[in-house]
Amino acid sequence: MSTEAPIEWTDRLLLGYAEMDAEHRDFVVCVRALQEAEPAQVADRLAAFADHARRHFGAENAWMMDTEFPARDCHIDEHAAVLKSVEEVQALVALGNTAIVRSLADELARWFPGHADYLDSALAAWMSKRRWNAKPVVLRRNILE
Repeated sequence: MSTEAPIEWTDRLLLGYAEMDAEHRDFVVCVRALQEAEPAQVADRLAAFADHARRHFGAENAWMMDTEFPARDCHIDEHAAVLKSVEEVQALVALGNTAIVRSLADELARWFPGHADYLDSALAAWMSKRRWNAKPVVLRRNILE
């Protein structure tokens, strides 16, 4: 189990682009599963997270390329860096180092809100403008809790 407070989905993470918000909810669920994994569960949960991250980042990368999103290079590079870290941790887990997954999970939990707020929010606005010629509308509940 992680020493950090587990990540949880809140309306603070909503960006107003439904497909992206759905991917982000799944991301949070996968990271939390890693944070709460017992040693015997680590390899399977890490594999599940890696599969999710590849699909999630692949979808975002495709959106950026297909719509010629101006800030795509930095965003795609950040996705690649996360996937590289996941692959490195998977190699260590294969050698028996399951404790490293806790560090990865906690770092992902710290990284994700800023990534979503900065890079993904710009992409959500771009996608909304391209698809509907409008800005995303986000209704957030209970954000003061």
